[in-house]
Amino acid sequence: MLLIPGTFLMIVIMAKTGAQLKTPANPKGIIGLELAYNAGMTKSVITDWVNSDPNNLSAVRINTYFDFAFIFFYSFLLSTLCALIAPSVRGLLSSAGSLLAKGVLLAGLTDVLENFGMLISLQGYISDTCTLFTFIFSMIKWILVFAALGYIIIAGSFSLIRKGRKQG
Repeated sequence: MLLIPGTFLMIVIMAKTGAQLKTPANPKGIIGLELAYNAGMTKSVITDWVNSDPNNLSAVRINTYFDFAFIFFYSFLLSTLCALIAPSVRGLLSSAGSLLAKGVLLAGLTDVLENFGMLISLQGYISDTCTLFTFIFSMIKWILVFAALGYIIIAGSFSLIRKGRKQG
């Protein structure tokens, strides 16, 4: 299963390529751009990066390009984990796992759309509309990813407890 090492490798790569994007004015780094919800906020983040280091725009683009690989790994990893856990639990937890296995793939799609929005803004085409859509795609992604992570922790724990009882 290459999804686990691939996901963690991409986390390391993206942390390294995105490190210089964390500034005193924008401590969240690239997440500051993801969560900007109007053109003024987007301009502020980009201006801060350029003022900190003119090479930062190149770093943002590179980090975003790496994100496309990360999206593949994390979305399929989380989807697989939800799908594997779902049959080992009952009722609502099982249904939720099946739904989240599909939902986290939607998170991957919204992450791709978010990246396109950020790349458009980085080309200088900053507008309230593009920024708002980027923000909405980002929020959908984060909600679905955190829901899947929560499911994996909670339902996975129930599954392990249930498995332990059967063996004991």
